[in-house]
Amino acid sequence: MPPDTPGDHSSPVDAELLGEDEAEDLLRGICFKTGPPRTVGVELEWLIHDLENPEVPVSHDRLAAAAEAVRGTPLDAALTFEPGGQLELSSQPAASLMACVDRTAADMRSVRDTLGRAGLAPVGLGVDPWHPPRRLLQEPRYAAMETALDRSGTAGRAMMCTSASIQVCLDAGEEEPGPLGYGRRWQLGHLLGAVLVAAFANSPFREGRRSGWRSTRQSLWADLDPARTLAPSSRLAPRDAWAAHALDTPVLCIRNGEAPWAVPDGLTLRDWIRGGGPRPPVRADLDYHITTLFPPVRPRGHLELRMIDAQSGTDGWLVPLAVTTAMFDDPEAAETVYRTVKPLAETAGPLAAPRNPLWTAAARDGLSDPELASAAAACFAAALEALPRIGASDHVQNTVAAFHDRYVARGRCPADDLLAPAAAGSGDGSAPRHGRGTAR
Repeated sequence: MPPDTPGDHSSPVDAELLGEDEAEDLLRGICFKTGPPRTVGVELEWLIHDLENPEVPVSHDRLAAAAEAVRGTPLDAALTFEPGGQLELSSQPAASLMACVDRTAADMRSVRDTLGRAGLAPVGLGVDPWHPPRRLLQEPRYAAMETALDRSGTAGRAMMCTSASIQVCLDAGEEEPGPLGYGRRWQLGHLLGAVLVAAFANSPFREGRRSGWRSTRQSLWADLDPARTLAPSSRLAPRDAWAAHALDTPVLCIRNGEAPWAVPDGLTLRDWIRGGGPRPPVRADLDYHITTLFPPVRPRGHLELRMIDAQSGTDGWLVPLAVTTAMFDDPEAAETVYRTVKPLAETAGPLAAPRNPLWTAAARDGLSDPELASAAAACFAAALEALPRIGASDHVQNTVAAFHDRYVARGRCPADDLLAPAAAGSGDGSAPRHGRGTAR
């Protein structure tokens, strides 16, 4: 799930009406804000489980009390909760990788301590391995989202209520072409995305059973409405492609002053501007519509990379943050990684998207796929060389190196650790019990 809060529940009826040319200009203007890459952010989603018995569902009242306690904890990051009770921390934009790491680590210590006093723990897994979808937030946004996503099957509810991710947020890049140019970084995000899915796949179980995927979370995204989740066309320049994509994607809902909100079927934003819908749209509707688009890379002034499973362990989250930042923001690493992943376009198509063969292989096989394993090895090598140049601490470098040695160098991903206890147990494909193999 994205970190977006439900926002204003009222109907923006008094604002100036939105025209089609104005909408296109706004989309082009706000999607890629260029300049030398300087800032970095991260959005961490966590499942909340009982500290001692994670396979036992946490009651609504207990989650609500814990949420209230966490809200009372001073944090640098923005705190939100997802429909199924997942906790999310969205860091403030930081001037460097280490500033982001240090602030986020401090916030996570506070969150863990607060939850621990309630007998709960934040768990870093891409999908809840035991519990079925259970929507706890009853806000109009999520009711509308549930209705809209139900049209594509059951994956929408599972994504909303049982999934968790790490989203890395980086500056769009420079206006000029080159390794740090926004056009190159936009393409790099899509081509690198499948490698990131495979390397950090961490969700092989769903509702107590082995799912057949290393990243069940990514498989859920692939089953959603493709108009809302796939990448924009690569035949157009990035600004043109995103503007056209946003205008031609169906709106998820039309807000009004009372619940339930209208959930039209197939009404694009362009059609709405041209006279469809129960009322004319205004600028606030455009802003809201953007928060309901879920492509693998979402341009929101910066680039939001949305394809990484939540990671286990106290420091697991900092590995994808550090690796991705190094591969994007260090010019030498960016050039090496781009040359490494560019040939993947022959498999993935012009711009990778969750339903194409490469992304399917990444979600199903992780780094047991030879092509992805080779690309990941080269990309991690470039990142490890770049980390000192972008100021990464010894702890960050050592943590990334340990992940590389444990997984990437051996053609493995975190999901393989989770699958090992199940394979050594009953052999029936059940998820490990009592937290075995699901390090928090």
